[in-house]
Amino acid sequence: MASDKNLNELLKWSIENSAQPDPSAPETDRPRTTLNPEALAAIMGAPSDAELMQAAMAAITSTDPEMTLESKLTAFDNLEQLVESLDNANLLSKLGLWTPLLELLGHDEEQLRLMAAWCVGTAVQNNAPSQERLVALGGVERLVGMALGERVPMEKRAGDGDVTTEESLEGAGETKDVRRKAVYALSSAIRNYQPALDVAAKELRKRGESVQEGIDATDMDAVDEVITGLKQKAVNA
Repeated sequence: MASDKNLNELLKWSIENSAQPDPSAPETDRPRTTLNPEALAAIMGAPSDAELMQAAMAAITSTDPEMTLESKLTAFDNLEQLVESLDNANLLSKLGLWTPLLELLGHDEEQLRLMAAWCVGTAVQNNAPSQERLVALGGVERLVGMALGERVPMEKRAGDGDVTTEESLEGAGETKDVRRKAVYALSSAIRNYQPALDVAAKELRKRGESVQEGIDATDMDAVDEVITGLKQKAVNA
């Protein structure tokens, strides 16, 4: 379907731009069709952003022993840059990438956990649809745990290699750098999105944190107070 739409755009653009324009025609009557990034990519033979995102996640989650940690971190960096775009961030859901991204918050490798939290924070920043997906998939609870120094487990799926399990996490704590990145992700998730703030506040209170009831997600001073407290805990850990 998407490729048919791109072909139609390419055809329309080609027809308009192959015809000789009428010099006497008003400027508003001249061809105005523009090409979307996917159509342009089709012309140039380059992969679309969606394909790049899928390729990045495939590299990050690869169990191929030849796929080095450095290569996975490079792929994660590329993915994080791609989801800076709101359109690309919202593609995470359409491409089924939210679930593996959140699972990576529990990866055994610290740097991959850090990059996962960073990527989540970038994707949900000022982006209600992505904030909604994070809440729906239980990501807020995981980020709260990480921000407070807990190591969250990574569920094992068919075909996965070695992953962190709940048993192996007994007595383990999260690192300072990962905690700080989880706080960043949580900050992005709860600002201007009440459902995420409500979940975060409830989870924090369950863990013994003093968080007042009824905080408004649009009240930046109140949100800052919550986030600043978590930052301080992470810094002083």
